[in-house]
Amino acid sequence: MGLPNASGDLSTEVEVDAFRRLFPLRFYEKHLLESIRPDARPLGRARETTIALGAVASANGSALAKIGSTTMLAAIKMEVMTPSLETPDEGCIAIDFHMPPICSPIVRPGRPAEAAPVVAKQLSDTILRHANLNAKSAVCYLIFVWIQSLSSSSPLYLLMIIDVVNWVLKQLVMCNFSSGMINLKELSLVSGKAAWMAYLDIYCLDADGALFDTALLSAVAAFSHLEIPVVSLNDDGKIVLSEEQGLSDREPVNKEKRKINLSSVPFSLTCVLHKKYILADPTAEEESIMDTIVTVVLDSSSQLVSLHKPGGTVLAYTSAIQDCIALTRQRVKELQKILEEAISGMEVD
Repeated sequence: MGLPNASGDLSTEVEVDAFRRLFPLRFYEKHLLESIRPDARPLGRARETTIALGAVASANGSALAKIGSTTMLAAIKMEVMTPSLETPDEGCIAIDFHMPPICSPIVRPGRPAEAAPVVAKQLSDTILRHANLNAKSAVCYLIFVWIQSLSSSSPLYLLMIIDVVNWVLKQLVMCNFSSGMINLKELSLVSGKAAWMAYLDIYCLDADGALFDTALLSAVAAFSHLEIPVVSLNDDGKIVLSEEQGLSDREPVNKEKRKINLSSVPFSLTCVLHKKYILADPTAEEESIMDTIVTVVLDSSSQLVSLHKPGGTVLAYTSAIQDCIALTRQRVKELQKILEEAISGMEVD
C-alpha cells in the first residue's frame, strides 16, 4: 500500500513544481493569501544569517557573510599612499564589487553583470556617504514622485503624492548627515605626506536575492575585523609596511596594529512590494517575479541613511514605506547581535 501513496506523492510534487514554473506569480499569490512563503518563512522574516571573520588570511581585514544562500566575501588590503592636496589629512577607500559567472546562471562569462555597477554605487554611497549624497538622493526621489503626479488627474493620487513628499521632507530633517561609517582622518599617517589607501573588494559567490544587503553586511564585518598594519621609514625616507620590507627593527611610525573606529554603522533590508503585501529579504526568484523593490538603510542608532526604490509597478505609499522602515529597525537589531557574536568569537579564538 505504501508504493501507490509514494507514487501519488511524487506525482503531486511534480505537478506543484510544474505549476510553479509555468505560473510563478499565481503560485506565490496562493501562498501570500496564507501570509506565508514557499520556503515556510513569514512575510516579514529574513533568512538565516551568518558572519565569519578572518576568511582571507592574506588580507588586513576580511569576512564571509551569508543571508540564506546569498554569499559575499569581503577583503580589505591596506597600502600607503600620498594624500591629495585637497585632503592632506585624510586617507581613501576604494570599493569594488565583483559578480563572477559562478554566482548565478544569469551572469555570463565575458559579460559584466547588470547588477554589479548598481550594487557598487549603492555600497560607495552608503559607506562613504556625506550630506550631499543623501540630499541628492532625497531630492531625486521628490522630483520622480512629482513627475509621476503630473501624469495623473486623480485627486486621490495627488493627495497620496503630497503625503509622500511631506514624509520625505520630514525624513530629510531627521536624517543624520554628519559623516559616513569611517572617518577618513583616521587613515592619515603623516599630514600631507602619507596616508592609508584601503582597497575593499567584495566578491559575490552565490546570488540568491538581497545582493546589496549581504554585500553591505560583509563590508561592515570586514571593517570590524580590519587591523591597521605597522609602518616604518625606509632608507629613502618613505613610509612603508614594516613586515613587507623587513624593517621590524626600525622605529615604527605607528606603534602597533590597531582597530579602526566605526561610527554610524549602516545595515540594510530589501523588501518586495506586491499588491498589499510586503516581503522582507526576498530570494532571487521573488525579486524576478514581484518587480517592485524597496531597500532601506539605517545606521546603528536607527537613523535613516538612504531609501532606494528603482522603479516598479507598485506605488510606494507612505504606509508601505513606514512598514519597510519598521521591518528594517527589527532587522538592524538582529544584524547587530550577529556581528557582535562574530566579533566576540574572534576575540576568544
